[in-house]
Amino acid sequence: MATEEEGVAPPNPVLEEDEAMRAFSGEADGGQDLDEETNARLVKIIDRNMLPLLCTIYGLNFLDKTTLSYASVMGLQSDIGLTGDQYQWLGSIFYFGYLAVEYPSSRLLQKYPLAKYSSLNIILWGATLACFAAVKDFRGAATVRFFLGVFEAVVTPGFALFTSQWYTKHEQASRTGIWFGFNGVAMIIGGVLAYCIAKGTEGQVTAIEPWRLLFLVTGCFTVVVGIAFLYYMPDNQWNVRFLTPKDRILAVQRIRQNQQGIGNKHFKMYQFKEALLDPMTWAFAFFACAGNIPNGGITNFFSQIIKNSGYTATDSLLYSAPGGAVQAISLVISGFLSDRYHQRVYVSCVGLAIGLLGAILLASLPLTNSIGRLIAFYLTQASPTAFVALLSFISTNVAGSTKKTTVAAIYMTAYCVGNILGPQTFRPKDAPRYIPAEITICCCWGACLVDMFVIRYWYQARNVEKEKIRSDPDYQKVPLSEFKDLTDSENPELVYAL
Repeated sequence: MATEEEGVAPPNPVLEEDEAMRAFSGEADGGQDLDEETNARLVKIIDRNMLPLLCTIYGLNFLDKTTLSYASVMGLQSDIGLTGDQYQWLGSIFYFGYLAVEYPSSRLLQKYPLAKYSSLNIILWGATLACFAAVKDFRGAATVRFFLGVFEAVVTPGFALFTSQWYTKHEQASRTGIWFGFNGVAMIIGGVLAYCIAKGTEGQVTAIEPWRLLFLVTGCFTVVVGIAFLYYMPDNQWNVRFLTPKDRILAVQRIRQNQQGIGNKHFKMYQFKEALLDPMTWAFAFFACAGNIPNGGITNFFSQIIKNSGYTATDSLLYSAPGGAVQAISLVISGFLSDRYHQRVYVSCVGLAIGLLGAILLASLPLTNSIGRLIAFYLTQASPTAFVALLSFISTNVAGSTKKTTVAAIYMTAYCVGNILGPQTFRPKDAPRYIPAEITICCCWGACLVDMFVIRYWYQARNVEKEKIRSDPDYQKVPLSEFKDLTDSENPELVYAL
C-alpha cells in the first residue's frame, strides 16, 4: 500500500467522516442508544416542526406542474393558439428541464446547505410558474415549462435526503408516504381551486383569463411558502431552530441505527463508480422510467380523460379531486403498514396492482360508461405506492453520501425520461379513447410489478451474505462505522429494508 513517504498523502479522515462525527469525536462507540421515552419525544418534535413544511412544499410541487392539466380545459389551448401535438410537448418539456439539471442539482444538494439550496429553487420555481400567466404563444409556454422543470428538479431527491437525515429506517417509509401523499392533497385542492375559478368567472368578461389567474395564485403562493422554508427548515441537526443544543446531539444519536450518518459534503469517486456498478441502481432506474410513462401521460391528460368520458369541462376539474384523495390515502396507509410490518415491497405492490386494475378498466370500458371510467381513473391513483417505496429505499438502503446522491440522480433522471415519453403516448389522432396510451400504461405497470419482486429478492440475498460476515468469529465491527460515510456494500452492519 502507498505511504506518505512514497509521495502519496494518506486519506484525510475529515473528508472520510460524516457530519455527525462532530457530536461523537471524543467517544469511541458513539454513545449509548436512546431510551424509548426520549426517542418518542424527539420524533414528536421533529414531526411537528418538519412534516408540515415538507408536506406543503411537496404538494405544491405536484400542483404547480399539473396546473397545466387544469388549464387545458379552461381555455389555455385556444387562447395561446396551440395546434397539433404542441400541448403534448408542453407536458414533456417540463421534464427536459428536470433532466438537464438532475445530476448537477443532486451534487449541489450534497455540497451546499441542504435547506438553503432547496429554498432557493422553491422560490425560483414559484416565480417561474407565475410567469406562465403572461405567456402568449407556444414558445413562451415552452420556455416557462422548461425552467419550471429546472427549479423543481431539486425537490424529490432533496426530500429523500431530509428523510434519511432525520428519521430511522423504520420510520422513513411512513414519513415519505406522508409527504409524497400530499400530491393527492394537491390534486384535491387544485381541482377545487380550478373549479371555483372557472365557475366564478363563467359567462363573465374578466380582466384576466381564468387559467392565467390560476397560474398567478399558485405561483405566488409557492414563493411565499419558499421564503418560509428558507427561514425555518434546518440544513441538518446542527443549525435547527426547534431543538436545544443537547437535543441536537440526541437527534443525531437516534439515527445511528441507519448506519448512514447525516451527510458528507465531499465527492468520492469510488462511491460514484460503485453506484454505477450496483445492479439495484439500474433496477431502480428501470422502474422509475417504466412506471412514470403512465404518470407522465395521466398527470397531463387526467382532465381530458374525465371530460372525454362524458362530463363537462368545468365538471372535469371538480371530479378529479377524489382521485387525489385515493392517492393520499393509499400512500399514507402503504407507508404506515410498510414500517409496521417491515414489508415495504409487498405492501407497496398492492397499490400498484390496484392502479393496474384501473388502467385495464380504462382501456376496456367504452366512453359511454361514464361512472365506470371515472372510478377506473380513481383506481389508477393508487399506483404511486411502489414508486414511493423505491424512493424510501434510496433513503434506507443506499449509503455513502456520494453514492446516495448518484443513485438518486439516476433514479430521477429515469423518472424524467418516463415522464417525457408519457405525454407522447396520448396522440391527437387517438382521441378521445387513447387506446394505445392506455395499453402502454398497462404494460408498463405490469413490468414494474415484476421489477419490484426482483429488487426484494436481491436485497434479501444481500442480507443473507451480510449475516454470514457478521456471524464470523473473526469479524470485528468498525468503530463508529455508522459515521464513517461507508457505502451499503462496505458496511456489513447495514441491513437492507425489504
